[in-house]
Amino acid sequence: MAPGLAETVTPEALANAAKTAAADLGFEACGITDLAPSAAAAALDRWLFAGHQGEMRYMERQAPVRREPSRAWPDARSAVVVLHNYYQRDAEPAPGRGRVARYALGDDYHDVMRRKLEQIGAGLVGTAGAGRFRAYADAGPLPERELAWRAGLGWVAKNTMLISPLLGSYTFIGVLLTDLVLAHDAPFEADRCGTCRRCLDACPTEAFPAPRVLDATRCISYLTIEARGPVPEPIKPTMGDWLFGCDVCQEVCPWNVRFAVETAEPRYRARPKTEWPTLQELAAMTEREFDVVLGATALVRPGRAGVARNAAVVIENTRARGAAECPAA
Repeated sequence: MAPGLAETVTPEALANAAKTAAADLGFEACGITDLAPSAAAAALDRWLFAGHQGEMRYMERQAPVRREPSRAWPDARSAVVVLHNYYQRDAEPAPGRGRVARYALGDDYHDVMRRKLEQIGAGLVGTAGAGRFRAYADAGPLPERELAWRAGLGWVAKNTMLISPLLGSYTFIGVLLTDLVLAHDAPFEADRCGTCRRCLDACPTEAFPAPRVLDATRCISYLTIEARGPVPEPIKPTMGDWLFGCDVCQEVCPWNVRFAVETAEPRYRARPKTEWPTLQELAAMTEREFDVVLGATALVRPGRAGVARNAAVVIENTRARGAAECPAA
């Protein structure tokens, strides 16, 4: 970092500037931490050794950075971590459509988050008179949930989600790395899950072999988004009508039942329900049609082929449920 005004601006002043900018941009929470080695490195190694990552080979490639976040950018001195609420109460699909996780009902959050993070970074550089930054919005190797915990924003729950005591768990996590020195916050000390295990017991595919251990190969979110092959036959019926992602373990969490509020970010709001393609339309879409209809949403992750596969599973489950409810005389 080049010398200059940055040497005269205190870490506390820069931290306040970052938090003020985050609030002005609509982020509901902001904290600051360092890039010290991960406290969950051993747990990550056990998780990978067990094969819980499934087809997500990038988790193995990214493991060194997840163990030591400073490897993401050796010049980084501070991590500004933000939370952005995406909750919306009415997430039921229109007839003939599949269920989509709340975070994917609106515009692609990666773009929204990244642009806002870059504005925070630009503001810090302007305040300091020097400095550099890099923005990460769920698109890099950083252990975002641990960084959020270390920045004092919440704790990692039994379903592996970060829970904010003020917001619940329906939040996106964004990280801004900077070579500026900002005052750091204390980690969130308490584990407020207590003896509750509603998230674990509610999982329709039994994807949690233990608290805070997710077997991704059984998780509906993984199966509908990350996996490229067919859904295993024994798991298909348990997926119900989930077309993309899954919110079950969050829907039953008492912290969400009590504290989740409607998002104030209009770009996260769902399009009108009848504008979503039907299951039959999704199953028959061409690549071009898919890009036109869903190209600005998070559904681009599995692509047309993945979404068509998911639609076929939901159609199959819907027909099976209908046959069970109305058996032939």
